[in-house]
Amino acid sequence: MSFPQFLHHGGRSGVTGSCHELIVSDDASLLVDCGLFQGEDEAADIFEQLQVGFDISRIKALVVTHVHIDHIGRLPYLLAAGFTGPILCSQPSAHLLPLVIEDALRIGFTRNQQLIERFQEQVQKQLVPLDYKRWYQLVDTPELGMQVKLKRAGHILGSCYVEVALNYKQEKRKERVVFSGDLGAPWSPLLPAPRSPYKCDYLVLESTYGDRLHQHRRDRARRLQGAIEKALSNGGTVMIPAFSIGRTQELLYELEGLAHDSKGLWKDLEIIVDSPLASRFTQVYRQLKPYWDAEAQRRLRAGRHPLNFDNLYTVNSHEEHENTVAYLARSGRPAVVIAASGMCAGGRIVNYLKALLGDERHQVLFVGYQASGTPGRKIQKYGPSGGWVEMDGQRYTIRAGVDTISGYSAHADQKDLVNFIKRMRHWPKQVRLVHGQQEAREALKDEIEQLYRQRKVSHTECAPTRLHSQVEVLL
Repeated sequence: MSFPQFLHHGGRSGVTGSCHELIVSDDASLLVDCGLFQGEDEAADIFEQLQVGFDISRIKALVVTHVHIDHIGRLPYLLAAGFTGPILCSQPSAHLLPLVIEDALRIGFTRNQQLIERFQEQVQKQLVPLDYKRWYQLVDTPELGMQVKLKRAGHILGSCYVEVALNYKQEKRKERVVFSGDLGAPWSPLLPAPRSPYKCDYLVLESTYGDRLHQHRRDRARRLQGAIEKALSNGGTVMIPAFSIGRTQELLYELEGLAHDSKGLWKDLEIIVDSPLASRFTQVYRQLKPYWDAEAQRRLRAGRHPLNFDNLYTVNSHEEHENTVAYLARSGRPAVVIAASGMCAGGRIVNYLKALLGDERHQVLFVGYQASGTPGRKIQKYGPSGGWVEMDGQRYTIRAGVDTISGYSAHADQKDLVNFIKRMRHWPKQVRLVHGQQEAREALKDEIEQLYRQRKVSHTECAPTRLHSQVEVLL
């Protein structure tokens, strides 16, 4: 058998459940992410789907590209299956991961505090935080060398893409494998944009937005301001479903900027984060200021506090949450509410939607991807035509306004994904497209193949043969 080989245990044909195994020899492999399935990616038997049904005996390490639940949600089951190897991640992710895992355990595994603490202790024993841009030796035998390096991916704080350097010593053959994880879009709040690796032979590339382009950041900020001011002028609430980590902090950063530069309605506007988990993540984000980008650092030096400003309120207890929902439903006080989950599949945002969705004064504002089969996708699709959505077995008519600002996506768009390849000095000979719907992967495949065709035409006879002018794109 020729190595390397790839096995995809999730995220091959959908946008959740990312879990990819790089097999480098008969007795050694590397696992990249171990995520939870959501929306239409879920199987009929969810419990069976959570089980780790693949051989873990050869896995030398797990690399966590970032701490979103669709990339680490099956970690408890991986450890329960007997995995005892190192869990590699970036330094910021090492701070964030325990919070995500604790929440995941409480929701889908157990509420027994002793079991949760025992599991967290086990995770801490196996966790190996790595600095960006430094090689970590995983295998070094007379036959094989394998090193791993993490680089910033710009998706959420701590996110990375993974470079794997393989040295087949007896064959005198070297290969470079790159797993993109989730790549961020340029100009994302707080985060520097990802920079392409120098070289790559095999690329496992996400394709979430492989068939579309995002709006420019200036356009999205203007649309965010417009959507909020429309609802406020109607005496309503803007409901923003957002993941507790990443999107919530980016929105706070942007809202602080709008409040700082605006007057009128914004002066007394309440910006409410109704998620204890999001509040805890935001505190960790504040602690990790050295990892913020240059623009955010300039705000700090100017004496501003992008994630802790005067108009910001947090809701923690369930009683506070219920009182806030009831108060906004009856008062019509101008407010912006950011609450999880980002796809409206659970969490506190559901109670806001139940209470406010039938009132045209209010607005639902989507700023992130809504997977097929989720309530968020249905509100997004049927809301503009006055449809309905089912939540917890009951139908709710959609009279509130519904808007989507795609420019806030934490994912790279089609142009960014193609540029990730284009800006490499040595392009890959094989690209495996994952983490995307079929139409997104097919559209991105066409663009990548077109990129290589253009390069082949422009190649001169003296060009180095190691610059691959042809590519195998696998869906």
